[in-house]
This record gives sequence, structure tokens and C-alpha cells, in this order.
Amino acid sequence: MSLIKAAATVSSLTLLSRITGVVRDMLIARYFGSSAATDAFYVAFRLPNMLRRLFAEGAFQQAFVPMLSDVKANKSPDEVRGFVDKVFSLLASILVLTSLVGVILAPALVWLIAGGLAENPQNFDLATELTRWMFPYIFFMSLVAMSAGVLNTWKHFAIPAFTPVLLNLSFITFTLLLTPYLERPIFALATAVIVGGVLQLGIQIPSLMKLGVLPRPVNPIKAIKDAFVIRVMKLMIPALFGVGVAQLSLLINTNIASRLGTGSVTWLSFADRLMEFPTALLGVALGSVLLPSLSAAFAKNDLVRYNALLDHGLRLVVLFAIPAAVGMGLMAEALVAFLYQGKNFLVFDVHQTSLAVMGYSFGLLGLIAIKILAPAFYARKDIRTPVKVAAVSLVCVQLCNIAFVPVFAHAGLALSVGVGSCINALTLLVILVRRGQYQPAAGWIGWFARVLAATAAMAAVIVFLQSGVDWAGMQSEWVKRAGLVLTYIVAAVAVYFGLMIAMGLRPRHLKPRYDI
Repeated sequence: MSLIKAAATVSSLTLLSRITGVVRDMLIARYFGSSAATDAFYVAFRLPNMLRRLFAEGAFQQAFVPMLSDVKANKSPDEVRGFVDKVFSLLASILVLTSLVGVILAPALVWLIAGGLAENPQNFDLATELTRWMFPYIFFMSLVAMSAGVLNTWKHFAIPAFTPVLLNLSFITFTLLLTPYLERPIFALATAVIVGGVLQLGIQIPSLMKLGVLPRPVNPIKAIKDAFVIRVMKLMIPALFGVGVAQLSLLINTNIASRLGTGSVTWLSFADRLMEFPTALLGVALGSVLLPSLSAAFAKNDLVRYNALLDHGLRLVVLFAIPAAVGMGLMAEALVAFLYQGKNFLVFDVHQTSLAVMGYSFGLLGLIAIKILAPAFYARKDIRTPVKVAAVSLVCVQLCNIAFVPVFAHAGLALSVGVGSCINALTLLVILVRRGQYQPAAGWIGWFARVLAATAAMAAVIVFLQSGVDWAGMQSEWVKRAGLVLTYIVAAVAVYFGLMIAMGLRPRHLKPRYDI
């Protein structure tokens, strides 16, 4: 399977996920708006999400996938299945304990992540109750992340890429059907979270069974003594610090946002969701496909293939991420008004969320590039380097907060994250090159110049088309606004890729020299 074909499979399913995610966010914005209740929900939802990224999608994936690729390449099928069984049993046991602790310590956790809510005891209590309701989500989603790692290693990318759709469908269903009947409607979203987690785990079971790697419970005490499991745990220790740095940054920023006034957490959450669209379509898709392939290439000491895969992944990042960042920044208000504005999401909310989108867009290239560059280290079982770089990035983000937040309020938090992401990505790239672990192929200067020229032309077209348009003022003309937004996006895409084709872009440039 080629890199572009595998990435296209993941991207197409991720696109479906993002489309249903957009519908989900449109409904949430219109049903719940920007309020103390939505702030409390996003704070509560962020807690299990943070731990999921810390223990599952983050540190665990970075340690587990390269180790699984190694075991799969060098051991018998029975040994591979035994390894999966032991890791599953140990992870599940830890997750049960973590969920119980999270439910018990919910008040302390809410205060830690969003101390500003304590100024209003009612909002703080609501966030605490929502946290207790949703904290077990980490159990389901961490096992989903492990299952996805197994399936991706076997080159079965479709099901893991599809699973987020189920969470979005759960949100859509419960928002529409349950909200009108609840005394506290926000709990419809909490119910959707848990049901979505169960569905995402359940859909992966048939694929694991078909491959013969459905995990079977074993004694976790015996599992912890296994040599391969011990190696995963050793790899996880530095990875925990690396991912923990990123989550610490998120925790600090959420705490700051909770002190900037009602709505700030919600505005940032909606902006972040919008920026996840291009990040997931390209960064997550390529990262999911590349990590097992880079790990396999490095395990076989095929460094030429390793370099070619990484180089091609970075070229795709530049091709798509630069115009996406510029387009998102210039059309921030148009997109926010089109997607979110409604009965409970007012003109003021549109403006505030748009500012946050512009801040995030500044760092979109870095956010996506990290998804490609970090796996280049993880594939070599080098997790310490990204940890150190992430720590430097955290310091940079907080220094930027000192400068930006007093001027731009919540949007300053988004801008700081953008700057930090660019610093992180650039540092990782420089280290790879200086160590001789990555050698850029010929033609990079011309490739970069063509992308910048086409992006500049696209930006000029967007600015011209939007001149004099009051996006937030078109609330009563939703069909007209939707038509204009979609037309402008199509025009921008046509200008960009039309110029790229005129300057020599061909289908062969999208295909790597090596299959994955």
C-alpha cells in the first residue's frame, strides 16, 4: 500500500469524522451557546481527554507501536499475541484504578485545571459533577487507542480512522433527542461522551478478532514481569514527560482562560475544534500511517527507505499546511459565523472565537509538522529528544502568554500555542538534520518557493472576495452566507492548486518512492 493511498484512506475517513464533528459543534453551539454551563462541560471533558492523550494516544502509543512492530517483525505469531494480551491486561488494570481515583478526586482536579471557576461555587460544582460523570471515558478511549495501534501495525487503517465518527454521532443523537427532556440539558453531552466511548471500543473488536489479536485477559502481575512489557514501560517513562509537558501547557492555558471571564474556555474550545479539521486530515492521518512504517524501516535498518518516507511526509505537510493556515486565518470569521452562529451563539461569540482561530492558525504548520517529525524519533525508540524539545516549547508558550494575554486575552493563549508549536517543529527538524538522521532530498527550495507563491495568490483572492462582507451580520441569511463561504473556499482551493499545477505539480509528486 502506498503512503498516499494509506493516508488518503485515513484522511477520507477522518474527513467524515470532521464533517460529523462540524455538525456536532454546530448543534452544541446552537443548543447551548457560550455560557457557564458550556465552560464547565469543556473543563470536565478536558480532564479525561488530557489523561487519554497522556497515557494512551501519547506516551503509550509512542512506546507501544514501535515495540509491537519490532516484536511482529522478529517473533512468532504466538509471541506477538502474548505480548498484546499482557499489555492489554496491564493497561486495563491501570485504567480502572485511574478512573476510580479521578471520580473521587474530581473537585481537586477541577480546581487544578480551572481554578477560576471556583469564583462561582455553582459553576465549580457543575464542573465537578460533570467530571465524575465523564471520567470513565478515559478507560474506553485508552483501550481504543491501544486497539488502533494494533490495527495500524497490521496496516488496517480504516476502522481506527472511522471510530471518532461514532463519538460525533453520539453527540448529535443525544443533543437532539435528550436535551429537551433534561432539567440540566448540559448532561445530554456528558451522556454522549460515555456512550461514544463504548461504541468506539466495540467497533474495533471484530477487526481484532479477524486478525487473531483480540486481547485476552491475563494476570497483570505476570504481565508486568514480561521482558517486552518492561521495555514498553521503560520507553513510556520519558514519553510521559514529553506528552506531560504538552498537557501541562494545556492545563496552564485552561486555568488562565477560566480566569478571563465567562465564555473564554468555550471560545477556545470551539476554535480548537475548528483547527483540528486540517490537523487531523493531514497531520494525524500521515502520522498514523508513518509511525508503523518508519518503525518497521528502522527495525530492518533500511535507512534509505526511512529517509524517503519522512521526506515525502514533510513535503505533503508543506503542500497542504501552509495554504490551510493562511486560509483559516483569513476566513476565520466567515467559518465561525457559518458553523457556529445561531440562537445562543451570538455576534460577540463569533468575534471572540474568530480571534482565537486566527491565533491558532499562526501555528498550524507547526502543529501538523510535529505529527510527522515526532514519529521520526519514536520510530528510532528515541523518546527523550522530543521530551526535551517539548519542555523548551512549554517555556516558550508561557513566555508568550506573558506578552500576549494582557493584549489579546483568550486569543493570546491561542497565539502562544501557535508560536510554541512552530518552535517545537523547527527544533525537531534541525535536530534530525544535524544528527544525520534525516537528509532533505533535492528540490526542497523550489518546492517551498512554489508553495509560497501559490499561497500568496490564494490569499490575495480571499482578501478581494471578502472585502466589505459582514459575516456575523448575515445571521438571518444563512443560505446566502453558506453559499458564499463554500464558493470562496472552492475559489481559494482552485487558485492554489491551479497555480501549483501550472508550476509543475503532478500526481507523481504525491507518491513516495517506497510503499509503506
